[in-house]
Amino acid sequence: MRIGIDLGGTKIEGIVLGDDGSERARMRIPTPRDCYEATVEAVAGVVRDLEAKVGTRCRVGVGHPGAISPATGLIKNANSTRLNGQPLDVDLKRATNRDEVRLSNDANCFAVSEAADGAGAGAAIVFGVILGTGVGGGVVIDGRPLVGAQAISGEWGHNTLPSPRDDERPGPACYCGRRNCVEAWLSGPAFQSQFARIAGRELSATDIAEAATQGDRVASQCFDLYCDRLARALANVVNLVDPNVIVLGGGLSKMKALYSRVPELWKDYIFSERDSIATRLVPPKHGDSSGVRGAAWLWPA
Repeated sequence: MRIGIDLGGTKIEGIVLGDDGSERARMRIPTPRDCYEATVEAVAGVVRDLEAKVGTRCRVGVGHPGAISPATGLIKNANSTRLNGQPLDVDLKRATNRDEVRLSNDANCFAVSEAADGAGAGAAIVFGVILGTGVGGGVVIDGRPLVGAQAISGEWGHNTLPSPRDDERPGPACYCGRRNCVEAWLSGPAFQSQFARIAGRELSATDIAEAATQGDRVASQCFDLYCDRLARALANVVNLVDPNVIVLGGGLSKMKALYSRVPELWKDYIFSERDSIATRLVPPKHGDSSGVRGAAWLWPA
């Protein structure tokens, strides 16, 4: 059996899969805040608890934010910044008492899962998107994740928001040190803070989308802007990678109106005939489980 761990900014989720892909056990705990060592121990604790549930030792795969630098072997580019500069693979092997723990970017895990038997099954090129605490992406071509020379393939969240308008310049600061990153506009915390600043009250991202459908003027204004910014950002991905399918994951993927609104809006930005754009924007088949399933499948049957 294999364990998959989805190491997120707010939660750590674990799953045990059998060789036939069936789920044998699952658990979720909050991610420790601001402490790298506590995060490593929390992951190890999830592994121990899952193994206790199924009564056997398992192989372990971990999906995490950022990437392992080919140059240093340390984590880089993680929006959970406490991970950056740390030898996460080495420390997880030590904490779980294993010779090998397989790690991959969380968005790559999500994209592999959805391309294998999810919403992108059968498609030649799948772009998997994480819209959550951060904004990430993964590219899968013919079933295999594209990693790249710097291990940053699919990191569209740290490109500049395309076609910025006057009131979008210079853009919000991003944790990476630059301004106007896609992530700084489209992450869950960014969307919620944009609404709170205008409305003077706080709502979750999905509640903002729901309020928009109920006629809330401020919510509608904020959601319209979110959709247009997402359309601009994804149009750049389509122009570069030309995927058959884009699968949205993360908490904001539950905003159902995105799937009709964004494909209409991206027609203005994609370098192709307006009425013959074949790229599909779809929700994940496996929902919140895709990332953790993809991490488990870092160990093939």
